[in-house]
Amino acid sequence: MKVLLRYTLVFLILCACDTNKNGFGIEDKRQISTLAKFEPVDGKCLLFIGQELDAIGGLEEFNDGYVDHFETPAGITMYTKIRPGDKEFGFTYTGLAGLVTTDNWGDGSSNMSLQMTSKTFENTALAIGLEMVNHEGEIARGELDSLVIALGKWIKDLGKRPVFLRIGYEFGGEWNHYHREDYKTAFKRIYHIFDTLEVRNVAYVWQSHGWGHSMDDLERWYPGDEYVDWCAYSFFSRFEEAKMIEFARLKGKPVFIAEATPAISTVTTNTNGKTQPMDLANPDHANKAWSLWFEPLFHTIEQNEDIVKAVSYINANWKIRPMWKENPTFQETDARLHLSEKISEKWREKISHTRYLKAEDGLFDILWDHGQPEIVAVKPEVDQ
Repeated sequence: MKVLLRYTLVFLILCACDTNKNGFGIEDKRQISTLAKFEPVDGKCLLFIGQELDAIGGLEEFNDGYVDHFETPAGITMYTKIRPGDKEFGFTYTGLAGLVTTDNWGDGSSNMSLQMTSKTFENTALAIGLEMVNHEGEIARGELDSLVIALGKWIKDLGKRPVFLRIGYEFGGEWNHYHREDYKTAFKRIYHIFDTLEVRNVAYVWQSHGWGHSMDDLERWYPGDEYVDWCAYSFFSRFEEAKMIEFARLKGKPVFIAEATPAISTVTTNTNGKTQPMDLANPDHANKAWSLWFEPLFHTIEQNEDIVKAVSYINANWKIRPMWKENPTFQETDARLHLSEKISEKWREKISHTRYLKAEDGLFDILWDHGQPEIVAVKPEVDQ
């Protein structure tokens, strides 16, 4: 009888664990799965800074950026493009722009190789925004495999450095005009090619622009659980409308706030209905930006510490870039933190908390110890 009772009790406990539901009766995968690739433990958040060489700093030629005024972050965010033949702001895309050459497509100079070979960034992870506007169909059909393979080999050569690859970031934004099915197929093809190349130091990040997506809409764009390590979204002026945290919880994925800058038109609207420069050097703008944007950003992270595990602040002077001159969100924004003594003080106070991970010896080991992919997709034949 005692043996029967013991096994009955064990059975009931296992059943209770197996039926772990959230308040809506939907299985909460994050309570029963391991951590995702390079995901910190609950209560920790990787701090990234982006998004071009002078915004980040820390190099001989680029020496008035974030790391020249604050602690080196856990990661940096940069961009590359698979857009052969396209022209933008006097720049013609060839190869992988901004990867091993210093290129400027209207948004400041980019060259990831300069940073990856610098001692300043020896303990920083890398987030790569991979743009494929106008070419997602060619990638999906395998017509640009040579560029995908070149990117995969470059990432693999970084060794143990964790790389967060944001494939076709802000996928639903009308400015990208991605074809949804081609986008998903391209995402999967990149995954498969990298898997064939045995690129193991990469986490696959699926990023929306944030606002304007319903849960059903996100589902329609989703490549699939086996292809996505992290869900992500942008945190700009309409951050309160984002559904990605809710979506990620249902999928059992961590969240990366992959692009964040205080672009709040309501802070700087004058009587003529036009925006004035959102300049953090202006004390009034800085005060309003902190209360209306920075505080909600930190609140979002800290109230969702079980799932929001990375954030990337864009420390850029947007208003001087040709790319953003006609963009209503960024055309009058200067978001460099060191411009404001008050913002700098508050920022340092916030990120000094042990929650926010910065560059340090052993960071890569910590991230590698956390979360290995549980699902391996079938690899297609890929010519190398």
